Amino acid sequence: MQFQGEHKESLYWGTYRPQVYLGIRARTPQSLIGGLMWINVKDGKYKLRHVCKHEDELSTYGWTKHNGRDFGHQLLADNGINLDTKFFKYKGEHSGYGGDWALRIDAQIHESKLNEELERGAQIFFYLADEGGNVLDINMENLNAHKGSLLASGSRTDIGDWQLHLKSMDDVELHYSGFHTLNFHNLSDLVEENLASQIRRHDRVQLSDSLDDTPNVLVFQIIREFPLTTDIVLISGTGSESSRVEERVSNLTGTSLSNQLKDKEQSFDEKFEKVFNLAEKVDSESIPVGKAAIGNLLGGIGYFYGQSKIALSSILNLKEQVNILSYWPAELYTAIPSRPSFPRGFLWDEGFHQLLIWRWDIHISLDIIGHWLDLMNIDGWIPREQILGAEALSRVPEEYVPQHPTNGNPPTLLLALSDIVSGLNNNEFTATDRSKISLFLDRAFVRLEAWFQWFNTTQSGSKMNSYYWHGRDNMTMRELNPKTLSSGLDDYPRASHPSGDECHLDIRCWMFLAADCMYSIEVLLNKETKPDKNYGSTAKLLSDHDLLNQMHFDYAYGAYLDFGNHTEKVELKWREVKVGYNHTARKLVRVVMEKPELRFVPHIGYVSLFPFMAKIIPPGSPILEKQLQLISNRSLLWTNYGLRSLAKTSSLYMKWNSETESPYWRGQIWINMNYMILSALHHYSKEDGPYQDSSKALYKELRSNLIKNVVRNYKDTGFLWEQFEQDEGKGHGSHPFTGWTSLVVLIMAEAYGKI
Repeated sequence: MQFQGEHKESLYWGTYRPQVYLGIRARTPQSLIGGLMWINVKDGKYKLRHVCKHEDELSTYGWTKHNGRDFGHQLLADNGINLDTKFFKYKGEHSGYGGDWALRIDAQIHESKLNEELERGAQIFFYLADEGGNVLDINMENLNAHKGSLLASGSRTDIGDWQLHLKSMDDVELHYSGFHTLNFHNLSDLVEENLASQIRRHDRVQLSDSLDDTPNVLVFQIIREFPLTTDIVLISGTGSESSRVEERVSNLTGTSLSNQLKDKEQSFDEKFEKVFNLAEKVDSESIPVGKAAIGNLLGGIGYFYGQSKIALSSILNLKEQVNILSYWPAELYTAIPSRPSFPRGFLWDEGFHQLLIWRWDIHISLDIIGHWLDLMNIDGWIPREQILGAEALSRVPEEYVPQHPTNGNPPTLLLALSDIVSGLNNNEFTATDRSKISLFLDRAFVRLEAWFQWFNTTQSGSKMNSYYWHGRDNMTMRELNPKTLSSGLDDYPRASHPSGDECHLDIRCWMFLAADCMYSIEVLLNKETKPDKNYGSTAKLLSDHDLLNQMHFDYAYGAYLDFGNHTEKVELKWREVKVGYNHTARKLVRVVMEKPELRFVPHIGYVSLFPFMAKIIPPGSPILEKQLQLISNRSLLWTNYGLRSLAKTSSLYMKWNSETESPYWRGQIWINMNYMILSALHHYSKEDGPYQDSSKALYKELRSNLIKNVVRNYKDTGFLWEQFEQDEGKGHGSHPFTGWTSLVVLIMAEAYGKI
């Protein structure tokens, strides 16, 4: 009940469709959804933009400011066409449930890109669709005669009667089409087919001005020469005589909307400075990048509904057919890593997202964490990737859809909860918020316990107090080193031959951090310690430096390493492989040239630094000095742009893992791990000991390098990136990636909490 009532209504509408360039929906399974499309011309061909795609080659896009609730400002720059879009939500006394919302679209063209096709004007499409199949009524009179602002209307059980209005500061040409469909992931196809038919028949790029029977999708085409400014408004609760529709439309358009947007923009700027306090800590060039980072993280929060597909086989073999079971229908309100590539929930990413979001809006953060905990099954397992609904399914390769209930993912949500508990202990919240947070933790505790116990039992190793990530494929013939997707570090090198004898260093440290968090919540809530769930003693055991060293420290290498059945003599070689009954094909095949043996796995990288990140190493220990030497060694991990994921000396450094899998965590620079390493350097720079000064010097230099590189890439390319290459620091992979790369804001703010 904590997230019901006023809280739930205040977050009902939002930009909760991050997979499209601009999409609006409500937090309900069968919502009214709105969205933006537009046409650009490239190489003489019309291109319809709608779904976020790298191949569209926009020069920049993303929410430069967004407060997660009722305001957002996004710039879409598409090869000369600049669309400035602003979202605004308002709840007045006459509004229906969730309030009303407005969208301001300002279209400009860069003179240098003007061509014959673009001279014909802007071609912008706005659509409204009802996922529940309810019929939408179009206002033919206004469309044909250009009288009044009403475009469409309808009725729903959640918001009552509603109306869609369009008001433009200029005269516009309007066309429309109405469709009936229950497939909402391919709305672009419906529009493209309609336009193609019109081009063939009438040689004009305009919608057909026609309706299917019982249309539940209405698309409106707005045509006008550049520049163009138009306001689109949805008014809810219009059924009563006192609904004052005209007054409310006027309030959400024109000058009145401009003034309210200006106020919201100013409020965002003030809150950003109050929360992160960057003015004294970074240069003025960095601050807009910080705003864009958190803006697109908050603007990328989505709402999803559907059923996960669960694999019944305990063996992760992507090439074999496995029996699939459907999870229960579930909703998920969550941030996402990347709008074009990963517009859905990822469990370990979400913990890093929440390190930012709780500082911005604790209520949104707790609501998101609560949604994730609601996805837990009776065993205490949470699926690591949430592929919910047809739209999400349409974008994921089939073999990656099934989730395996034997496999985990780092419990990073507990990092955020540790931070929040620390904030409570330091009196960083108001009395009201403190009460709500405590209530949430009390109600969530039974699920957090189940989650911890699931990890502690299912991911334990054959040695006492050891753990390993389950789910590696020990039958693979195509992978150089079998991936460990469950660890989040995917292709980071592990033991060459997966087995139950493995001891993974990173999960052991995650279990320490998890136990420590559970203990802190237990103490905060004055809960009685149960003998079989003694989190304090578990944390103490897992942070015992001598025990950790016995299991994971290789004195010959001077580094912490994984342990397992391993040989370095594994290669990928071209071989003729039987395909089907009578055919062969040349394929890269894994060839093992030496029998593996139980040993330390000699690969230095992020995993080697986990005891450092977890701050387990005593400040006076000589091992701390060795960790600092690993970090600062340019032949291993140090670059001018951040720390590499894998040392240059590793035999798998920047090696492809299969014929189709390029290196991912084999050298590239990742911001989430650099943030955790920075946090540890910051910690040791404050601890008395022989390595305090060197920790401080490394901290300053690494922080400066990371900020400079992320800001430079944003200035040069218009994007924050998934990862950064180690030679020149160039952004690489998905973009915009305002998932954990947004942690650059906390790096700027020097906000590390308990991590």
